[in-house]
Amino acid sequence: MAHIVIIGAGIGGMPAAYELREKLDKTHKITVVGAADYFQFVPSNPWIAVGWRKRDEITFRIAPYLEKHGIAFIASPLDTLDAAGQRVFLRDGTVLDYDFLVLTTGPRLAFDEVEGAGPIAGHTQSICTVDHAEKLHAAYEQFLAEPGPVVVGAMPGASCFGPAYEYAFILNADLKKRKLRHKVPMTFVSSEPYIGHLGLGGVGDSKTMLESEFRSHDIKWICNARVTRVEAGQMHVNELDGQGNLLREHTLPFKLSMMLPAFKGIEPLGAVDGLCNPRGFVLIDEHQRNPKYPQIYAAGVCVSIPPVEVTPVPTGAPKTGYMIETMVSAIVQNIAAELAGDEPQAKGSWNAICLADMGDVGAAFVALPQLPPRNVNWFAKGKWVHMAKIAFEKYFLHKMKAGSSEPIYEKYVLKALGIERLDH
Repeated sequence: MAHIVIIGAGIGGMPAAYELREKLDKTHKITVVGAADYFQFVPSNPWIAVGWRKRDEITFRIAPYLEKHGIAFIASPLDTLDAAGQRVFLRDGTVLDYDFLVLTTGPRLAFDEVEGAGPIAGHTQSICTVDHAEKLHAAYEQFLAEPGPVVVGAMPGASCFGPAYEYAFILNADLKKRKLRHKVPMTFVSSEPYIGHLGLGGVGDSKTMLESEFRSHDIKWICNARVTRVEAGQMHVNELDGQGNLLREHTLPFKLSMMLPAFKGIEPLGAVDGLCNPRGFVLIDEHQRNPKYPQIYAAGVCVSIPPVEVTPVPTGAPKTGYMIETMVSAIVQNIAAELAGDEPQAKGSWNAICLADMGDVGAAFVALPQLPPRNVNWFAKGKWVHMAKIAFEKYFLHKMKAGSSEPIYEKYVLKALGIERLDH
């Protein structure tokens, strides 16, 4: 009997557990470790932030659903990892030995890299967690009584830009519904070299389309932006030129600001020699395994993948839902192969597919593969994307409660976009 331990109970960890349970003999034990005792559907956080969703609509307690399918669950953050000894130590004192370890931890939010940033000790808000989104909603309720300038965007080193665009457009739509938009100057501040870069070097006509949307909604922008520090009600930004030289300095006043941080790997993993790169992201080979510790697999935001290109202000490459889904499936196939005495063969996909809500319409982008040159390089906008995002939320939550390992992107999203599956 093998023991597979999964660290992380989010969009990667929960599907990994269900797919492993479905594919493996019941004699093998599966244990999921989550830092919290609840699952949160992170893509809905921009809606939480403006009050379009409530916490109990996008979260649920994990243990009853996993245990119903014969999967053990422990709610405790990881304390240390003994990779050589194949043992994990949890903060609650639990010690787990494993035959295979699957890391789907997500990131550490590096607010500390910019002075004054972050929703806890700083002056900017976040939508990276449901707790952060609720805190932003509370701040928004106060803001509505006395509106003023808003700054939205992403800090230097950020890699997940889509939610910043979503929040900007959703906030714009909500303010218009409240007849308050005329009282709120909005500025989008991003480390991207241009609007619509998305950490991907642009996708299709994303630059032109998103610039047009910003203009039509009177949202100003600053790109190649290095936020240097944030004070109460004031953000200091250095705007660089294409060669990385200082072009101009900005001091932006704000009554409300949501800035996505750069990501790093979580500290217990970064402390393991040979497991991670200098920023704490897990090193993996083409089969999702760590080269030094082949019993360790990793998927999702916690893995190390290179930026698409060098930019004047550092930007990372996003790990989108489709990419995570294929990484997880590859891990399951490879663990099953190893248990059968075979060598791992399956590979994850570095394809990017995203549905982004914009308040009343939405934008969809497809980059196959993520790194140029691409077989598919496509970006589109429409009401149908807004509806698709809502349907995706409801179906994913249903899938996580039902214990299904059905591949959503392969079966539904690609089909809805009229795209056949492409080899990675």
